[in-house]
Amino acid sequence: MGKYSGDESTLPQREHPEGYVPFREPQSMKSLAIRLNIAAIAVMALCFYILYLRTGRFVFSDWGVLAATAAMFPHEFLHAICFKGDVYIYQNLKQGMLFVVGLEDMTKGRFLFMSLLPNIVFGFIPFLIFLINPSLSFFGTLGAVSIAMGAGDYMNVFNALTQMPSGALTYLSGMHSYWYIKG
Repeated sequence: MGKYSGDESTLPQREHPEGYVPFREPQSMKSLAIRLNIAAIAVMALCFYILYLRTGRFVFSDWGVLAATAAMFPHEFLHAICFKGDVYIYQNLKQGMLFVVGLEDMTKGRFLFMSLLPNIVFGFIPFLIFLINPSLSFFGTLGAVSIAMGAGDYMNVFNALTQMPSGALTYLSGMHSYWYIKG
């Protein structure tokens, strides 16, 4: 694990293979942060609205928020265990950043699984537990907040689904994702 200073050149980079294509994503960290924060707020509002529709009351648990916050490092660990090779977890808590960089190739399916695994474990499963048993407001809040905190992961999923052709491999280099067809 390392502290990210904001200088992308300090992150692990790899040599790009022939024919690589960068994901179309915001190049400016400020632009990316604004988009992801707006998306996270919208997703969280939608989740809490669904909880309200299920119960007819506003559902909130301080412990659920605390647990979602405490799950930030385990969230990144779940991303990390999906890599076969070396993987690095970086943080800049002052800017609310926590992320994983691994340089290996991944199939689209494995990349999607890696991107979604922590959101399933900390977000969708607790959210569904609450929908099944609405007396468990802890799980509803944990799920709603954790689902919203996955906004960056959903952007990666969207990019992979809409930009990668069948049979392409993807990889991370620095803060960005790329794909290519192995030739």
